[in-house]
Amino acid sequence: MPNRLLLSPLQNRPCKFGWKKILPLLLLGAGLGITSGIMTKVLSADRIIVSYGPLEFSIPIADLELYARTGTITPTLANYTRFLGPQQLDQLRQALVASADLSPVAVAQFLYSSQGETILERVGQVIQTEARLSGFYALRASLILAAAEPEGLTALNVLQNFPIDSIRLNSSAGLEIVQDVTNVIQETEAAIAAVQGEFARDLENNSDANHRFGEQPDLTQPGPGAFSLVRLLLNRPRRDRQFPADLYLPATATVEQPAPVIVISHGLGSERSTFAYLARHLASYGFAVAVPEHPGSNAQQIQQLFAGLAQEISPPRELIDRPLDIRYLLDFLAQSYGQQLRMQDVGVLGQSFGGYTVLALAGAEINFERLAQRCADLSDFLNFSLLLQCDALELPRGNYQLSDPRVGAVIAINPLTSFIFGPQSLGQVAVPTVIASGSADTVTPALTEQIRPFTWLEVPQKYLLLLESGTHFSFLGEAEGGISLPEATIGPDPTIAQTYLKALSLVFFTTYVADNPRYEIYLTPEYARYLSQTLLPLYWVESLPENIFAPLDGNDEE
Repeated sequence: MPNRLLLSPLQNRPCKFGWKKILPLLLLGAGLGITSGIMTKVLSADRIIVSYGPLEFSIPIADLELYARTGTITPTLANYTRFLGPQQLDQLRQALVASADLSPVAVAQFLYSSQGETILERVGQVIQTEARLSGFYALRASLILAAAEPEGLTALNVLQNFPIDSIRLNSSAGLEIVQDVTNVIQETEAAIAAVQGEFARDLENNSDANHRFGEQPDLTQPGPGAFSLVRLLLNRPRRDRQFPADLYLPATATVEQPAPVIVISHGLGSERSTFAYLARHLASYGFAVAVPEHPGSNAQQIQQLFAGLAQEISPPRELIDRPLDIRYLLDFLAQSYGQQLRMQDVGVLGQSFGGYTVLALAGAEINFERLAQRCADLSDFLNFSLLLQCDALELPRGNYQLSDPRVGAVIAINPLTSFIFGPQSLGQVAVPTVIASGSADTVTPALTEQIRPFTWLEVPQKYLLLLESGTHFSFLGEAEGGISLPEATIGPDPTIAQTYLKALSLVFFTTYVADNPRYEIYLTPEYARYLSQTLLPLYWVESLPENIFAPLDGNDEE
């Protein structure tokens, strides 16, 4: 069964030409402009007017269509394609006709959402009307019309469906974005190298350790314990909010020996079955695992958006409701299963939006002042999680008190943190914490959302887990609903990452939730090296050098 997840209607693209590969091609010498990677690569309509300072020239759309259909390069187009090699030319041609099978309703619903409009505003800075106005409305119309074409949404039919004669590409603005993107990529590579270097130093400093993990029980395999699955349906009457939850209850949970409790929070557009593999694994080792489904940010919410039954990818109130769902779930478990469960020092694990959720439960507060400052200029074309974070500004400002004193340890996988929390809020987290990251995550980028925020944590028991080549979807298991993701989006074999998570979450929660020190030797770089596989290398560190982010420190002052 293919991996499934919903994040936005424009991410499920059976196209292997990522924007990072095509971006230089779209500049075409002096610059033919760029578009956001989450959307199709738009060039123009009847003709392309490229402006760069005082210089201006145009390319007929018919020339691009002829090249895309037949490979023929007209003399006019040759003035720009002469800067490209054969492989780049082939990539450009295929990018023009690469199809995304999206319904016009789904595209329209997304582009009329607050997140979609923010993206259009960004792209409209580069793709303009002939009168040098933003291309916001023309771009939205062309994308919707292009999605209705028989061949699906392509770059070529997007430009053919523009409702104006000419499109002006502001190459100066485009090149500024290219430079910003280049800087972020370089900074990310340097940060990942720093994590790898710290990991290597930790191994060298503990070279005498000989734990013989191969002779110990294999913690990636299921435990010996039996468990039952209980389907729950909870109601939060104050919010008129009903949500299901699955409880994996170990047979060993008794009054005499209450089971330690773990809660798992899924990501945006996902559902409670996404981490069923992990819930079963932990339950087989004696944990009671509760997995709620958040109704305002699950797969059904995105499906309703596609069908025109919802106006937003996720309502801003979901930033509040998600942590409160888990607090309510813990209240229910304490009331209904309290004698069988140990309700203090609960462990919570969440991915993406769920990563935000568990950090909020652990004490990180929404930083409205930081959001107001940072969201005024959403110039980061590589970080789409900022769209969701900045939605918090639509909430009434206040102290929402989302933390729960019963939470004793958290694992935040691919969390979104940079704007909504920042150093001050993450510094308030006072329980043992793991932040898990993927170096190839394009939804919540590793540098801005996990690696740098890891250094803001002040709790002594903190760990950074980094997957080299890991994506936003590496840890996700098979789900019952949602949209199938292309293999290129998922990244290397996700069962490898899932194996890592099964073992490391087990040892982390056994140590800090079950309060059992028998697995402490596994919370080490040595065990990470033992688990690590070539296809998806694993790094595990407890600290990073203080000076690795020195050039950027001014950007994160409160």
